[in-house]
Amino acid sequence: MKRRSKTTSTRPQSRLDGTDGTDGTGIYDDSILRSLRRIMRAVDLHSRQLARQHNLTGPQLVCLRRLSTQDGITHGELAEAVSLSQATVTGIVDRLEMQGLVRRERSTEDRRAVRILLTDNGRKIIRSAPSGLQERFATRLRGLSKNEQAAIDRALRQIVIMMEADSLDAAPILDASSVLDAPPLVTTEKQ
Repeated sequence: MKRRSKTTSTRPQSRLDGTDGTDGTGIYDDSILRSLRRIMRAVDLHSRQLARQHNLTGPQLVCLRRLSTQDGITHGELAEAVSLSQATVTGIVDRLEMQGLVRRERSTEDRRAVRILLTDNGRKIIRSAPSGLQERFATRLRGLSKNEQAAIDRALRQIVIMMEADSLDAAPILDASSVLDAPPLVTTEKQ
């Protein structure tokens, strides 16, 4: 008497090589893409909430927060402090000035230098604005071991390469609206 073989599950079995064992496709594809989408969505939702409640973008809030600790710095100093280009910071400061949150003042020591100062309205916004998504993330990241932080860094750098995004300039600001504050993107091909 021949024994019938048991029916096999259609669910892929986990293998050490990361494939499902049939056609070579990864078993983690959907999970990784879903995680990336969740990250992008969290950044987008935070940006929208900030815009709706305070009429600010994430980069604008980052600049205001820096000015609250270093009031009276120049555009170049602010750009360096928040890791953005000077052109981007100039656009951000233009918009903040139109909203009455900052003002520009020529330096008395060097008439070429223009200092950026918070207004009373700017100080009020800083007190009422929520902590940034990036600040909360940085706090949680610092809570991880150095090995865990290094593993996350390596994995994300690999994702950047896989998405062919390694030639894109990016400031360390978690905000979807930063694209709106940035000057037009000019890409250069790698030599």
